[in-house]
Amino acid sequence: MSQDEKCSSCNQKTEGCSPDKCGIDILPQNEYNDIKHVIAVMSGKGGVGKSSVSALVALSLANKGYQVGVLDADITGPSIPKMFGVSGVPQHDENVMYAKMTEKGIKIMSLNLLLENEDQPVIWRGPIIAGAVKQFWTDVAWGKVDFMVVDLPPGTGDVPLTVMQSLPLDGVIIVTSPQDLANMVVRKAVNMVNHMNIPVLGFVENMSYLRCPDCGKEIKVFGESHAASLATSMGLRLLENLPIDPALAELSDAGQIEKYDRELFKGLDDIIINRVTSVS
Repeated sequence: MSQDEKCSSCNQKTEGCSPDKCGIDILPQNEYNDIKHVIAVMSGKGGVGKSSVSALVALSLANKGYQVGVLDADITGPSIPKMFGVSGVPQHDENVMYAKMTEKGIKIMSLNLLLENEDQPVIWRGPIIAGAVKQFWTDVAWGKVDFMVVDLPPGTGDVPLTVMQSLPLDGVIIVTSPQDLANMVVRKAVNMVNHMNIPVLGFVENMSYLRCPDCGKEIKVFGESHAASLATSMGLRLLENLPIDPALAELSDAGQIEKYDRELFKGLDDIIINRVTSVS
């Protein structure tokens, strides 16, 4: 969505409002890129599996034949390269860095790829972190990308705000978990996205249950799900209930998430594609 489109559809206009005063300053693509759609994955709090959902959404879209990129905007807690088994400093020249490529052709950029050691902490203040995220958009050669998935850090701080103001987002997926506390906090995330006049594509509830390997019964480790009622109360769609799956954890730890082939996201990619292409 362009800045002009955001301004024309904004529901918070006031007298004297103008693009140069509203804080929205969409960054243009560089000459190396042709990025068609941008989707952010967000959570109100940490520990709900937001990065796993980001990776699985990207993988689901790639499996349908789309060119996909993942911009790891979780600067202080990046995990995308580890999940996909991508390492090493990206190639670069005096103008741009080139996104790294996974075995299935998903393009990745993360600060962890630029650190000497992957466990090195990033001790930066908010404005510097936000600036790094912008550079992943302006100074990286992504090439042709049908869907860019942006893995945001948890919460509603500097980086989510920067992404919503600076990148042409087509929509946001909100990740939550069954606990009441997570659902309370997720309302803050939804309200932030609404305030920025960006479509919420829906919820994904992660860690909804654990399936017993012996009897197949669903065990509600974190209690009964509240996602459906939360989605209904906010007029949003529940996209998926994802289970706790040891196989996913093992593959992610081994850098082989692309080998995860269980059809948990059945229909989710179609919902994303239809919603995104209809609003952009």
